[in-house]
Amino acid sequence: MHQQDPIPLDELAKALFTINRHAKTAPEPKHLYFIKKESINRLLKEKRAEKIGLHFSNHPRFSNQHSTLLVKVDKYFFHIPPTKDDFKELEHLGELDQNYRNPPTKMSLSQAKKIVYRYIDWQPPKKQKQIPSKKKYRSSYFTPSSLGKMEWPPSKTKRWSR
Repeated sequence: MHQQDPIPLDELAKALFTINRHAKTAPEPKHLYFIKKESINRLLKEKRAEKIGLHFSNHPRFSNQHSTLLVKVDKYFFHIPPTKDDFKELEHLGELDQNYRNPPTKMSLSQAKKIVYRYIDWQPPKKQKQIPSKKKYRSSYFTPSSLGKMEWPPSKTKRWSR
């Protein structure tokens, strides 16, 4: 992060909340969860976020119960995958409290991504322009033969000419 322009914690928390909300319904959420986790880990290192405890997940993996780490950033709470040390050091809080909700937030996903990208100093990879290649359609049932190469109507051949 650039020292001359620190991002306010409340802005970061709102951006993380927006990213997390979109990730839950996104068809490809991997990237959104990645930038959320990176940001929270960096906030934890800077002591701008705090680990609260462990919760049982509402979405068991492969029918196995697992735990997630509850982290507080400003007025917002998030879950991220725990480390082995978290299990040793933190209290297990049991089931997730369904009555608690994070404060309502209005922020666009694009604005949230810009804030988080700036914070974690991340650049999206440049997309290489793909040159469309002209590929011929080949059916798996089609076997090339000489039949399609014959001229119609047939021209006179040298054998028949006298």
